[in-house]
Amino acid sequence: MHSLDQFVFSDAVRAFWQIRDGQAKAQKERGQSDQGSRSAVTGGKQMDGFSSMITDLLIAAGINEKCIFQRTSVELPGFFRPTKEWDIVAVEDDNLIAAIELKSQIGPSFGSNFNNRTEEALGTALDIWTAYREGAFRTSPAPWLGYLLILEDCAQSARPVGVREPHFSVFPEFREASYARRYELFCRKLVRERQYNSACFITASRESADSPKNYNEPAVDLSAIQFLTQLLGHVRGVIQT
Repeated sequence: MHSLDQFVFSDAVRAFWQIRDGQAKAQKERGQSDQGSRSAVTGGKQMDGFSSMITDLLIAAGINEKCIFQRTSVELPGFFRPTKEWDIVAVEDDNLIAAIELKSQIGPSFGSNFNNRTEEALGTALDIWTAYREGAFRTSPAPWLGYLLILEDCAQSARPVGVREPHFSVFPEFREASYARRYELFCRKLVRERQYNSACFITASRESADSPKNYNEPAVDLSAIQFLTQLLGHVRGVIQT
């Protein structure tokens, strides 16, 4: 069982870089030609360390291991589409307890991928909450939705980015905001607008992967401890009812 210490995700971050680099090397040796850093992403599994750790915590909180799903049986009904695959799904006694998305963003294409990530997360939230409203999960109480994102900490993600305003002004917080700052704002707004119950945003560099402190948390309200504490609080509340 994992404890909620200050650097609770350190092992997961270390595994993230190891798996990711191993996949990129394996694809290169096979002569495959995925573009840029996508060579590692298409191999999958780089978020397995996070998934495994969160699963261990759910089990320790009282959820039967057989009721927690990763990789298989992770499809949940949608309203605008038939189903959506989540990264972690907990279903016990025919109740949807929690569903969690685990995402990563590595350079160099921060611009186009930022838009893809935001649209994906917002669409997923709208889809499942509408399905819940329409009775897709029968009499389940409202599920706990979580969104976790790890961003590569590098010069490109920390550099201020300009915006185009040909017709109307953007919100001031976006002006000269780096992609790291944009992701922080995005995760916070996901929670404040009640699209997700909680979000976790961490940044990490490949160079510090083997350090005891191998990731950063730009905001307290988006920290790993905050994220996991809220998840476990929900789980324990559901189990006790």
